[in-house]
Amino acid sequence: MSSSFGPILGRSFLKISGETSARATEPPPPTGQSSDKRPSPTTVEGFALSGPSDPPDSSFNAYRKDLADIALAGRVIASHYAEPLLRTVARSTPLHGEAADSSDVIGQLETGAAFEMLDNSLGWAWGYAGIDRRVGYVKADALK
Repeated sequence: MSSSFGPILGRSFLKISGETSARATEPPPPTGQSSDKRPSPTTVEGFALSGPSDPPDSSFNAYRKDLADIALAGRVIASHYAEPLLRTVARSTPLHGEAADSSDVIGQLETGAAFEMLDNSLGWAWGYAGIDRRVGYVKADALK
């Protein structure tokens, strides 16, 4: 059911909504405070981002740029940190270096082995397993 006010209200709304309450203003004058001009962090005296970096071995410490084991917070920089979820290997499966069947096999996980999973996406689980906590990818359907 249509209302006889629909077209009138519609036109009025469009006309009114085309107006603006914003007013152009001049930016405030500089105050000389630090927010006026920020130097690069590498140029601030006492805060130089230089020197050697000593990240842990990524073969045995689960971290990527987007995700890291919460145990590594403070040692590595990542977008997110997660606590691993304990899973069990349901059937013997290879541990891959990357999330692809064609990637290098870096280990073999036996049925019943523990797998500490940090990510599960696109059919691949990423985490670590074994006594040496080897980091890699397994097919997600090989876990329970």
